[in-house]
Amino acid sequence: MTRKTPALKRGPRHQHQHQHRRGHRRCSALAVAALSTLTTLAALAAPSAWADTSGTATMAVDTEVKLLSDLRNRGISDSGRKPSVQLNLQLAHESGVIALAQLSTVSDKAFTDSDGVNLLLATGYRWGDPDSWHFGVGVAKEFFPGARFDAPHSLDLEAGEPLDFRRTRYDTAYAVLELGWGKLEGRILNVISRTYRGADTGGVCGQILVAAVDPTPAIECYLRGDKNSRGSMLYDINYKYDLTPTTTLNLHAGTQKIRHFKEADFSDYSIGVSHQRWGFTFSADWVTTRTHRQELFMIPDGDGWKRQDDDRLVVAVGRKF
Repeated sequence: MTRKTPALKRGPRHQHQHQHRRGHRRCSALAVAALSTLTTLAALAAPSAWADTSGTATMAVDTEVKLLSDLRNRGISDSGRKPSVQLNLQLAHESGVIALAQLSTVSDKAFTDSDGVNLLLATGYRWGDPDSWHFGVGVAKEFFPGARFDAPHSLDLEAGEPLDFRRTRYDTAYAVLELGWGKLEGRILNVISRTYRGADTGGVCGQILVAAVDPTPAIECYLRGDKNSRGSMLYDINYKYDLTPTTTLNLHAGTQKIRHFKEADFSDYSIGVSHQRWGFTFSADWVTTRTHRQELFMIPDGDGWKRQDDDRLVVAVGRKF
């Protein structure tokens, strides 16, 4: 499964004034450990191509290193609108069993107190004809080591004070269903973890409370009671069209419905081109989103806030080994 399989997907930002940063980061040590983990999981990864059942090899393994100008997940920046590095280890067995291990650098402002990396693990099964109807089912989980936030899960409306502070993590698990015809592919993800990237009452209502000028939407959010986002649904459709043997047009549309939090619902779209040359894959994609509450997709920036859901041209270069 590719990154957009469980593109694994986008949730609201959660930054709260009561949080305290750790005195140091463990990025280097964690990156080394994560890379070691990915290496040992080379036999547990899934390529974007379908398994070749024609013959000689029983499995195909791909390793790819990619540099991106911005790591966008469902149109929202995971990297704080800054460059990101991504490592993929993928495997497909001719039986149809597939797996993926992916390590990406992310922003510690977007994912509070994180070690600056996201680790995605996925496995599943695909069957059918890649030139006709094909299908896939699987499970995936993404980890944000160290990332967590403390936020209020209720309000004292008379005193105007936040209450019931709790800790929430961003780690998220998904069940995945794929359906495709040739190069047209659809994907549905169901959130089976307690939250979708930290989306609970504290994460959603608390973020609106600190970022919005008008507190009314936050109060309305809190009045719905203490909720989580298990059962949220994410939908994607992708189409690839070969312009030349080495150049491909890539089209994407997606939407997400976050259970209990309509404020976090949004859609994303992208159009781009990828080109293979000198053993590298170069790509450029125009990415746009349609969000309901921009406060949920902002991170601290000096004395203000910086949007992570802006329209943007994302360029990337990757090399497979």
